Amino acid sequence: MAGDDRFTDGVASITQGRPLGTRNEPVTGPVADWATDFSHLEPEWAADPYPIQDDLRERCPVARTGRFGGAWLPTRYEDVAEIAYDTERFTSRSVVLSNYRPAREVEPVGVTPPISSDPPFHHHARKLLLPAFTKTAISRLEPATRAYCHELADALTGQDVVDAARDYAQHIPMRVIADMLGFPAEDGPKFREFVENTLEGVNLPPEERIARMDSLFAYLIAQIDDHIANPRDDLTTYLLNVELGGNRLAPSHVAGTMALLLIAGIDTTWSAIGASLWHLAKTPADRERLAAEPALLPTAMEEFLRAYAPVTMARMVKQDMHWRGVDMKAEDWILLSFPAANRDPAQFERADEVVIDREVNRHAAFGLGIHRCAGSHLARMEMRVALEVWMERFPSFTLDDPDAVTWSAGQVRGPRTLPLRIG
Repeated sequence: MAGDDRFTDGVASITQGRPLGTRNEPVTGPVADWATDFSHLEPEWAADPYPIQDDLRERCPVARTGRFGGAWLPTRYEDVAEIAYDTERFTSRSVVLSNYRPAREVEPVGVTPPISSDPPFHHHARKLLLPAFTKTAISRLEPATRAYCHELADALTGQDVVDAARDYAQHIPMRVIADMLGFPAEDGPKFREFVENTLEGVNLPPEERIARMDSLFAYLIAQIDDHIANPRDDLTTYLLNVELGGNRLAPSHVAGTMALLLIAGIDTTWSAIGASLWHLAKTPADRERLAAEPALLPTAMEEFLRAYAPVTMARMVKQDMHWRGVDMKAEDWILLSFPAANRDPAQFERADEVVIDREVNRHAAFGLGIHRCAGSHLARMEMRVALEVWMERFPSFTLDDPDAVTWSAGQVRGPRTLPLRIG
């Protein structure tokens, strides 16, 4: 691959050439009525969105806000599912709601294919990734993942109080994704910065947001350059060599997919592991039962995914239309709250309870429709191994200070500070 002329212009070929979209002024501040002025960035949403979602589902199942230039929030499972499966009326060209809309010129590929891609391109872009995320391929990663979880636990042993989000949960997907992509394991702090910039910095002025994204893509280009000079058996080299329609992938496609894997592959699993530990720390009966019945963990894990689903995705309305009693305009955002769908009592019995032996659990934590998470086997493996190792090493743990737990704001929600007493 030496001298791959697709990348001779470096980062400029990807970042400086991106078409700008329409702009909206940053809008933050207290919400007066969540039905007409919702914001997923507000502190009360990050702290506990479920009562808000339950209220909206009862009195206004499709909420509206003028923030971010206009957006909608369905809270019923059937509404979320209908939009997720409807690729004719809703586009995926941007799945992170912000104060900035990408231009239509990025269709059908989007900025981070395949999750930002529309059919028919989406099918082919997604198919390229599937071999790396089969159950068999993921099973080969389990021994190293388990060894790393024990390494993290070793560093915590002997302490009375530890931050399970900062010192355990976040590091596991960082290491796994770094290994898959062939990135330096010591770059973990950079990965966290990229995650926070992308998913929690959505209300920054567009120029600053673009500058931060440029930093991410500059890092990716450096990794690509290194892989061109030193090919090896990893996902980055695979993306550089694989063909789509008889041609190798465009630089924007390679870097965009790498960005997706790096950002989504870290934050979602970090959040799911942390939320599971938070639940077990505050619910002694469930923790004690899992300690006594470790075979129940896979079932309990699915319930944690349902009850604390970390991911909310976005779509954009293609054309003006009347939908489920509301008038949507072209370019309106829609937040697909899989967490709200997962707590819809019309879909799940005892929807507001965490039932760790729930047998029928067709949750939407990994999304619905064509964009259902291609990395679900990876996420489940990381989550299971992380919880198995934690329960083995620290079978008795509690929240040290419930009020000290903090949660990320934005479209991926999980604990960012999680002080647990293990000693």
